[in-house]
Amino acid sequence: MTHRRDDIAHGDAHLRERILDSLRELLGERTFDTLSVAEIITAAGVSRASFYFYFAGKQAALAELVRRAVGAGHDAAQPWVQAQDGARQSLRTGIDAGAALWMSQAGVLRAIVENWAADPQLRELWLAQMTTFTDAAIIRIEADRRTDPAVAARLQGVDVPALAAALTWTGERLYYLAACAVPPFQDRTILVDTLTHLWASTLYD
Repeated sequence: MTHRRDDIAHGDAHLRERILDSLRELLGERTFDTLSVAEIITAAGVSRASFYFYFAGKQAALAELVRRAVGAGHDAAQPWVQAQDGARQSLRTGIDAGAALWMSQAGVLRAIVENWAADPQLRELWLAQMTTFTDAAIIRIEADRRTDPAVAARLQGVDVPALAAALTWTGERLYYLAACAVPPFQDRTILVDTLTHLWASTLYD
């Protein structure tokens, strides 16, 4: 058990990171709904006052981990969003980077996916974060539709925002299954191949 260091001032940024690191580690072993603030405090070695100085509750701490992971997720998607290579190759690169990210953040992903529907704070957070992925996909799809006649023909009459949302939420579900080690998606190659095929066959093939 980590010893508490109550002598550290509230303003010490390391305290906040210790709390977040401890929650992330606990989520690798436990489900979010079974964790208490007391257990997070004990793992982090901080006082209750220190925890509540930074976070209103465990949901707020999880929200910060989710926001950080989503930010990294957007970085991972940049090869496709920015059209850095050919459409299919950049798509696969972004999906593979996303798979690596979410598998490394498996506990955080499981926690938000399993709890957002039942908690208003987490619901608002996750829907907003998923919208950022959908919006990025809309921008790239619309750009492809303007510049690639084949894509324009394929998407004629298609509601692009709805399509982008469907593809984004499908990705969320498969990344979640991978994070839960559900066959066959715990195999990163199968996960990436499947998602790449779904996106590419919808948009480009």
